[in-house]
Amino acid sequence: MLVPLADATPDRCSPKAATLATLLQAGLPVPEGVVIPSDAAGAELPVDGISRWLASVGDPPVAVRSSAANEDTALASAAGQHDSFLGVQGIAAVVDAVHACWASVWSPRATAYRDGSEPPAMAVIIQRHVDADVSGVMFTDTNGSTLIESSWGLGPSIVEGRVTPDRYQVTAGGTVTRTIADKLTSLDRRGLSLTIRQVPTPQRRTPTLTDTTAAQLAALAQSVTRLLGRPQDIEWSLTADTPWLLQSRPITAQPPPAPLTGDRGSNRLLTGIPGSHGTATGPAKVVRGPADFPQVRPGDILICPHTDPAWTPLLSIAAGVITEQGGILSHAAIVAREQGIPAVLAVPAATTQIPTNTPTTLNGTTGTVRI
Repeated sequence: MLVPLADATPDRCSPKAATLATLLQAGLPVPEGVVIPSDAAGAELPVDGISRWLASVGDPPVAVRSSAANEDTALASAAGQHDSFLGVQGIAAVVDAVHACWASVWSPRATAYRDGSEPPAMAVIIQRHVDADVSGVMFTDTNGSTLIESSWGLGPSIVEGRVTPDRYQVTAGGTVTRTIADKLTSLDRRGLSLTIRQVPTPQRRTPTLTDTTAAQLAALAQSVTRLLGRPQDIEWSLTADTPWLLQSRPITAQPPPAPLTGDRGSNRLLTGIPGSHGTATGPAKVVRGPADFPQVRPGDILICPHTDPAWTPLLSIAAGVITEQGGILSHAAIVAREQGIPAVLAVPAATTQIPTNTPTTLNGTTGTVRI
């Protein structure tokens, strides 16, 4: 019942696993793994087979990741909608994580993203975990340039929008332009658990990548793009300067270009990072957690600390979203672009500068907010 990751096909293992198989077959750096195919969902898990595979690779920590039929397609990303688990160790914990992946098709964010359609078939990937020093996301385009976001530690800090990452723009000719962010926290594995730590002050504004490494990552991203035939959204990590490709999906909506400076002379104008094209005006609604969700009404401007994928249901009714942290390649920023609502990210102290019910206009193309 187990399928080696390098042999995964779209029909049995869904697009995410099948794309990783294509990368592996091309000799690109992807952590080894196996796949429980989608037709096994609901059946008895091949526990003995999983145990044998774990033993064959030295019983390391693994990542247990969803690979659903509606994920990573050219029409919709389903970015961040299903659960994945990092640093899982031991057969009992792996089995629990597999069941949790399957159950996540019924989570509020997944059902909101599907908008009434049937739950997808889901395969599950079990893959060697990478303890990353630096992780990030890369977007390629048809002109041969690559946008890279990166931060310290494991990738969920960036894809869940919990940190404002460094940003590197690498042209087709290899020229690198960078913007270094104040990276407050990182996510790291400590034993059998993942821990959010405060980044030491001297390291917060230290670049996570040299220009040479950024150019090397961009070259790797362009190799993936040529192999797969269209611009890609790629998750990656670095361990001891060794790059690993963790996921690649077609880009469903390109982000806005680099931010403009805007009219900083106005004390009614706030600036951040353009996250999703368009403008919107409405009453601000400050949301700091799930307890605040019932307050949001259609047409509100969502003001929140970060773009957590769990908040996807709000993106289907809000007119726009403003965050205090996060990058333009985070999962929820991608979903905002797919939903067609404007987003401005990394606006300092947005939840305190913009009180609830304040009339607010945001421009997701220029990265400005007028209150």
